[in-house]
Amino acid sequence: MARAASSKAPTRIQREKTSQILKAALEVFSTYGFRGSTIDQIAAEAGLSKPNLLYYFDGKEAIHARLLEDLLETWLDPLKALDASGEPIDEIIAYVLRKLEMARDFPRESRLFANEILQGAPRIEAQITGQLKSLVDEKAAILQGWVDGGKLAAVDPYHLIFSIWATTQHYSDFDFQVGVILGPRDTTRFEDATAYLTRLFTTSLRP
Repeated sequence: MARAASSKAPTRIQREKTSQILKAALEVFSTYGFRGSTIDQIAAEAGLSKPNLLYYFDGKEAIHARLLEDLLETWLDPLKALDASGEPIDEIIAYVLRKLEMARDFPRESRLFANEILQGAPRIEAQITGQLKSLVDEKAAILQGWVDGGKLAAVDPYHLIFSIWATTQHYSDFDFQVGVILGPRDTTRFEDATAYLTRLFTTSLRP
């Protein structure tokens, strides 16, 4: 176990160094993927020596696991906020816009998560099959209730959630492709996407 990780009460310097390492690792992992990344790359990005980095983490697996653990909580928050007592279409549009804001504000985190899922989620399988699936099942039941009550068009709640993920995370996971295709218009991609997705989901979900 890394020595710093065994401390029950990390010092200010330990907290700062840990944050510095995680920030650097996020940049490296989101660029090269888990398999293509090395401890040497992370140390160089963090401006630390390799032995100094290994004082705080045992290796890249430990760093990657910590990043994913922190990320999953952030990633689930927008869906958690979907409120059964709210106006159905308003609640869904609000969720779409929260996901789009995350694509804008956390592109590296989105790519890190996408890379992990593409590999079969070997390091967060328990969280995907547990915490994430339970939350999706809970919110899908709310959506189905709205459909059954005539408040939404007859849509499959799971595929609706998948569609929201696909149409929002695309802007971060395929950032380069979006930029090339949009060209000069790329400066307004999120404003344009907000208007388009709002119309798309509002129209398709209206009963």
